[in-house]
Order: sequence, then C-alpha cells, then structure tokens
Amino acid sequence: MKITGNVSLVLHAHLPYVHDLEDPHALEHRWLFEALTECYLPLIEVFQRLRDDKIPFRITFSLSPTLTTMLQDPYLQDLYDNHIKNLLKLIDHEESLAENSPELLSLILFYKERITRLFALYHKYDRNLLVAFIELEKQGLLEIITCGATHAFMPYLQTQEAMRLQVLTALQNYRSLFGAYPKGYWLPECGYTDSVAELLHEYGIQYTFVGASAFQGAVPQTPFGAFSPVITPQGIAAFTGDQALATQVWSSIQGYPGDPDYREYYRDVGFDAQESYIAPFIHPEGIRVATGLKYFRVTGSTKEKQYYDVEKAKRKVQEHAEHFVARCKERIQFAQQAIGRNGCLTIPFDAELFGHWWFEGPDFIEAVLREFALQKEINVASPADYLMQYQDFPMSHLPFSTWGRHGYGEVWMNETNHWIYPLLHDMEGKMQHLVALNYVEQANTPVTRAVLQAAKELMLAQASDWAFMMDGKDNAPYATRRILAHMDHFNHLYNGILQHDIDDAYLTRLESLNQLFANLDLAPYASLPTNNHLPQSHNASSSRLRVLMLSWEFPPMVIGGLSRHVYDLSRFMVHHDCEVHIITTDSGQAPAYEIVEGVHVHRVTVLRPDGEEFIHWTLALNLAMVQKVEELMTQQQMTFDVLHAHDWLVTYAAKALKEEYHLPLVTTIHATEHGRNQGIHNELQHQISSLEWEVAFEASHVIVCSEAMKDEMANVYSVPMDKLTVIANGLDKSTVKPLTSAPKQHVPFVEQDDVLVFVGRLVREKGVETLLYALPEVLQKHPNAKLVVMGKGPMMEPWKQLAFSLGIAHRVEFTGFVSDAMRDAILSSAKAAVFPSWYEPFGIVALEAMAMHLPIIVSDTGGLADVVTHRVNGLKAIVGHAHSLAEQIDYLLANPAEAKRFAQRAYQDLDHYDWHLIVDQTVDMYRKAMQVASQTTIA
Repeated sequence: MKITGNVSLVLHAHLPYVHDLEDPHALEHRWLFEALTECYLPLIEVFQRLRDDKIPFRITFSLSPTLTTMLQDPYLQDLYDNHIKNLLKLIDHEESLAENSPELLSLILFYKERITRLFALYHKYDRNLLVAFIELEKQGLLEIITCGATHAFMPYLQTQEAMRLQVLTALQNYRSLFGAYPKGYWLPECGYTDSVAELLHEYGIQYTFVGASAFQGAVPQTPFGAFSPVITPQGIAAFTGDQALATQVWSSIQGYPGDPDYREYYRDVGFDAQESYIAPFIHPEGIRVATGLKYFRVTGSTKEKQYYDVEKAKRKVQEHAEHFVARCKERIQFAQQAIGRNGCLTIPFDAELFGHWWFEGPDFIEAVLREFALQKEINVASPADYLMQYQDFPMSHLPFSTWGRHGYGEVWMNETNHWIYPLLHDMEGKMQHLVALNYVEQANTPVTRAVLQAAKELMLAQASDWAFMMDGKDNAPYATRRILAHMDHFNHLYNGILQHDIDDAYLTRLESLNQLFANLDLAPYASLPTNNHLPQSHNASSSRLRVLMLSWEFPPMVIGGLSRHVYDLSRFMVHHDCEVHIITTDSGQAPAYEIVEGVHVHRVTVLRPDGEEFIHWTLALNLAMVQKVEELMTQQQMTFDVLHAHDWLVTYAAKALKEEYHLPLVTTIHATEHGRNQGIHNELQHQISSLEWEVAFEASHVIVCSEAMKDEMANVYSVPMDKLTVIANGLDKSTVKPLTSAPKQHVPFVEQDDVLVFVGRLVREKGVETLLYALPEVLQKHPNAKLVVMGKGPMMEPWKQLAFSLGIAHRVEFTGFVSDAMRDAILSSAKAAVFPSWYEPFGIVALEAMAMHLPIIVSDTGGLADVVTHRVNGLKAIVGHAHSLAEQIDYLLANPAEAKRFAQRAYQDLDHYDWHLIVDQTVDMYRKAMQVASQTTIA
C-alpha cells in the first residue's frame, strides 16, 4: 500500500535536578521515582515489545541532561530500590486485607505483577535505564535528542555566554552518552528566538520544535502550515505540533485521558487509607504521599468512584488508538490535497504524560504504533527522516514564541516570578567577570573548582522549572527555596573567589550536593566567536591547522560520492583540532554560509545560462570560488595553512589561490576521466583529463584512494610516485547499522528469495551488465536467487531491457532511488552484495555492505581489489567475466557458513577505514605540504 504521509511522535522527558544528600526522604525525589515506575520503564517495555514483534516504528525521544544525570546516579538508584521494596511491602499488606473482595484483590495482584516485572526490567540494566535507551537508539527505533543543560528558558537569558553554556553542555553530555552529536534539539518550553536559532545552527543542529504561535506569526506565512517544517533564516528546520491531535491525547477534559473507564489519578491509597495503617509507607514525618496504588476509575464527575477494570480499560485504549489513527489519516489526506505532497504530522508531548498523568498512556502508544503498522499507509518517522524526503521546504522568519499559555512567555515571567530575573542577570554578569579574570587556567585548584561550581549553581538557578512552579502555585515554596539556595551558593562562591578566601568545606559540600556536569567546559565564557561566527585571526605557528577546501559538491548538493566524502572528512577533521572552511556550490537549498558540525561552509552562486556547456560553467564556478576566498582573506582578515582541492572541477581556483597567497596545495583525485571511459575518446574528455593532470601537477602531494588509482595516476598522468599517497576512503560505522527486523512488507522480494543486491549509480563502469549475464547460470543452481538493483542512472532502461531479453526480468528488481531506511532493510535481508565494476577507484558501497555484516563479491579491480582478499573477507571475480562471477555467487549461496565467516572478517577489517585514522593520514600530508612550501620559500 502506498505511503500517503508521515507522523512524527515526539516525547520530551525532563525532570529538574533533585539530589538531596542531606535529606534522603525529600518529597521531590519522588518525582523521579514516580516517573520511573509509571512512565520510563513502561515505555521502554512497550518499545521492546514492539521491537520483538517486528512492528516498524521510529519515535523521537528528548532526554534532558538533568534527567540523564539522575538516571545514572548511584545515590538515587539506591533510594529508588528502597522505594520499590517499600511499595511491594505495602502491596503484600493490601493483598492480605483484600481476601474477601475478589474485585479489589484482582487489582492488587495486577499491581503486584506489574511492579515486580518493571523492577526486574530496571535491574536487567543494572539500574541504569540509559543503557536501555541507548540500545533502542542503536536499533534505530528511537531518535534521541537533547535539550538545554538544566532546561533554562533561553529567551530570558541575558548573555550569549549563558546561552552557549546551556547548549554546549547539553551537546557534550549527549555525546558522552551516545558517541555523537544529536540532529535535533528540544528547546525548553519551545522557547524560540532568532538568537537561539542562530546558536543551534552554529553547533550543527538540524531541527527543533516551536509552539503553534511561531507558525501563526511566521513571515511570510508558510504555505504548508503545520504539515511541514519551515527553514528559518538561520538554517534551522522548525517543526510545530498539530494542536488538535495533541489536545485529543493530553487533555483530561477534551481528550482520551478523561474517559470514565480510565484510572482515576487523584484517588490513591496513600491518601485514602487510615493514618495508623499507612504511616510506615508514606513520609516519615507523616506527610501523605501518592503510593501509586490507585483502585478506582474516573467513573464520572461525582466523588463516588467504581473499581478500575484493567481489561475494560485495555479495550478502551484500543478504541481510542483506532480513533486517533483514523484522525491522523484524515489529516494526512487533507495535507496531501492541500500541499500536493506527503506531509508530516508532528505531535509532541511531555513524556511523563504517558503513564504518570495518564496511566494507560504507554498502552495507548503501543496500540497506536501497532495500528499504524497494520494500516501501512502512514510512515512513523523522525523529523530527520522527513527532512531527507524533500529539499525545498518553505523559508520563514519566526517570532518569539513558546508552547506555553497563549504561545508567549507569560508562564515564565509574571507577577509570581518576575523577581528572579534581575538576580539571574546579575549572576550572569558576575560569571563573565570570574572567567575574564582567568580563574579557570589550572585544573583542580580551589579557585578553579569554585569557578566551575559557581557556573553549575548559575545553570541550576536558570532552570525553567522554578518559574513554572511559581506560576502554578502548587510547588511554589519548593521552587522559591531552590532558586534562592542556588543564588546564595553562587554569591558565596563569587565573594570568596574575589576575596581570596574560599571555604573548602563549603565548596566540597556544594560539589557533593550537585553532582552533575563533571567535565563542565567554560569555553563559551572564555572566547566568543564574532557576530558572523567567523574566526578573525589565526596564529600560523599554532598547532591547530586552518584548512581551506575546494569541492564543487557538498550536502545538500549530492551528485556522487564526492559530496559525502568531503562532508565526512571535514567533520572528522574538526574533532582533530582542525578548523575547516569549505568553498562549494550553492544548490539553492542551503544558506550561503553555515556551520555544519563545526565545519565552516561557504556557498557561491553560479548562474548557468541556457545552453551553456558544463565545462564553461565550471570556469564561472572557479572564479566565484576565488572571489569568495579573497573576500575572506581581505574583509575577514583570515589566513589559511593549507589548500585542499578535490578533483578537476576546482583546478583553476586551486592554481590561482596557490599562486596568489602562496598556499601549500594538496589535491585528491577521486576518479579519472581516462578510467571512467577506458581511454580518452573525444574533445570534452580530453579537456577534463588535461585539468586532472594540471591540478595534480600543481599540488605538493596528490592523494588517491587505492593502489590501482596510484598506478593509474603514475602511468597515465606521469605523476611521480613519491608525490602520490594512498589514503583510503572512510566509513562512519555509526551511520550504517544492521537492522534487527527488516520491514519485509515493504521490500521487493519474499522471504524465500536468496537476495543478491547491487547498490550504486547505474552507469556502464559499474558492471551490472556482467551481473545480469551471470544470473541465468546462477538460477540453474539457485532458482530462488533474486537480484535487487538499487540506484538511478542512464543505464537503468538498457539494463531492464537486457534482463527481459535474457528471460530473467521476473528475478530482477530495479528499485531506482531508495531511502536510507529502505536500503538498510534490503541489505539486512540479503544473502550477498555484488559489485561487478569494470572501473572502481574505491567503492564505498562495498564498505557499507561490510558494515551491514553482509558477504560481498567484487570485481578484481581498482579499490575493490584493495578492500577484498579472496576467500578471506569476501570473494573476487574476473573483471567483466560473467561465468567467473556466477561461480563466486554459487559458492557463497552454497556455503552459508563460509559466507558468514567472510562477513565477520570483513566487519573487523572496517577498522582500516576508520575516519580518525584517515584524518591523521590526511593531516600528515598537509604538514608535509607545508614543510615543502616553507623550504621553497626559504630557497
């Protein structure tokens, strides 16, 4: 069934940091305990059950840094253990008293089984639920994102440094857990301003979420409404929620949670039982608390309540899930008609709604996802998935907005809480003062410890939770105590530092009370980028390299493998203390300047008149590149250590910049015109080949990706061997993950098929023709063999005709372009990947197949010959030889144990293609080029 649209379910999980070592019975610890028992554990159970049942889904889950810190804290884990053990004791007491009430006894036994089961799940992960979340993220079921470090309401922070510290700390916390930076970022309270968007974009965030009032005030008004994100002027994709659908789920008045058959939130044994009986199970001071044992259903508006019926509630959950999915389908169908393409319904919630406020919420999530899978019309996707579907999202300027009352900031600044902001802003100024005095230069000195602790106290005081609680009244006294305590701690430390009188005992106490952000980085206070985020000066003697790269393609402009290579190389260079600036082509889909995962990307616009030859357009591109670099070096006063040119299309610019600014030049030749065409046959090919020779001649060093390419450059282009260096292409294994459960209902084959796959651009040199000629011989021995060809290109139709003429069209599927998710699903179900190239400088798709634990068969040519050792980590066939290729396929299909061994060894061999290793080798080339240039200058 055809996919008609997308639904993006977004759950934001956050709790304020509560870690009271001096009072283990602090009532506020129960916020975490209740969320664990009623929300986080049940949701994990739901996600795992769906995974085990092979139900396809992908939910976006935001985990705040304060919450991730508390989930890992041994002190809080011990307290939670005691909490659950005490609850189980209460359940045993309740069970003994309910022997004569079958209806009540059934409920008590329901709770007993449920709590015991969830507690076992908690201990399965050694009490650290983050392990479960990481597991689900790695399996592709959750797209986990982060939010502000302490959930500060960003629009009401006064200084850029304070804003940066919230964002940077959150991103570093996320990376320490998940090994990379997130694609998305949940703005606390959806508090959006231009300056916030600018900051997120600078740190490489792709998307965020805003309140409905942001889209209502968008300029210009977005033509797609809430069915699509808008791209802000800062380059951030902003999604907003579907208000009607969200209200249907969270509102106890207008929505599902208020149904008479659902569990009543406000009736709890902790409040209903006699004091003498319940005393051992509530707060030691006799304060009544919710135990989680709630025996009644909503019933109606009266105080008289009926017992909760678990089975009846489950039936109602299914009914509501079907209703919700039907409403989603209506909205999706409306979206298709309104905007002319598949839309995306974004539906964000506080995660704690599901299970805590609405007990049946996790079951509802499960039922909805099962219903979506059954319907097969709607894709449950993350915002990042949807952003990959199109490249022409509308652009709008968004106003200050939130998802709070009336869409603005009145919840967080009104007569109940406005007094906090002058005090917080004063602290921000004092924090600037402390770092300006260089009090963070030496590690672990009392002064450095005090400055770092002062920063933590400031961040904790900035949490939006305190202003929210003051507005809501219920927890206002606690919120006031907390914010005043953090303010007092900060000012005590500040005065002690200035007076050179730090109380070590006091400092140690604060460090033990607030055990978060152990590696807090105060870099945002130490040095701020300039207004346009471009570094203005550079010390050439510094160990940090500033690299200028020229590449005609860079995401989102993707023509071939060059774009991905430059993207990965540059972003990994950032992690190796390089500052990378890329000059590339404006695709019309991205800003003229942006920072992508730390890489400075400058796009130049080149008009291509009708009828203009491509070779002439490249000359205009080179002129625009030179002008852009001149602008950076004159107006911005920038200097560069090395120039790195990628392929022939940037030859003129590389040569001009090298000569004008005396820059050391390193060139990477990714493929040659001679190799692609098996010779030079016309004038255009001769022109391109001449430019390839010229950019190699001008370079101090030439990088190629395989030994075959090295030989080709030496023999065809007469490049000296000592000028050539082989540096393989890399693979980021984290971006290619085998699926534990492929969505077989979507893939173009049946379970009985022995699937062979090819992935790549459909051009002659990829050799699919040889594979088609080999397939009849394969089918004689393996009649269930089926070839799936993934990719687009000019040879698709000729190869389809060839398959028809060979009588094998029914065993060959040409998919055209497929999404990453579909590609991974097909690869995960295949028996082998076959790459029968006639010419292949490297073959990154072979590495991707290896990363999927898939056995591979390749032609013994080019870079593929370097990657595969025959019958060690794969199989090789003679280039262009159909019978040889058929023999290798037969061997692999007939020997599954051998195939598995090849795949395991191939996966181990991927370590040779680790980007960190490749960056080290590339930087070494840079330094050699710089050394040659300096010697030439001296001479």
